[in-house]
Amino acid sequence: MSKSPAWTRKAGKNPKGGLNAKGRASYRTKSGKKGNLKAPVKKAASTPEQKRRKGSFLVRMGSAKGALKDEKGRKTRLKLSLEAWGHGGDKASAVRRGRSLLKRYASSKKKGKK
Repeated sequence: MSKSPAWTRKAGKNPKGGLNAKGRASYRTKSGKKGNLKAPVKKAASTPEQKRRKGSFLVRMGSAKGALKDEKGRKTRLKLSLEAWGHGGDKASAVRRGRSLLKRYASSKKKGKK
């Protein structure tokens, strides 16, 4: 019996949040989804692609159901993922920040077309 892909197991998860390189590689090759997962944008987003990726992630994860801490006060995978992308605040501020980045991305895209 074959193992499940690393991205679904502890071996593919980064203890600080998100997936590690092994998890991203297993998603790309073994899941059949042919995805190309990239590492998180931890610093300030400088390129239009980084603004789009980080903004989309923050809106998606900020809107996700679930608590940021469990019943014992430990950070959940949701909170760890937000921190891995460089966001230390709550979910509402993640959504605001993400929408702001997406708005900046859209305006830079319009400037490029002129």
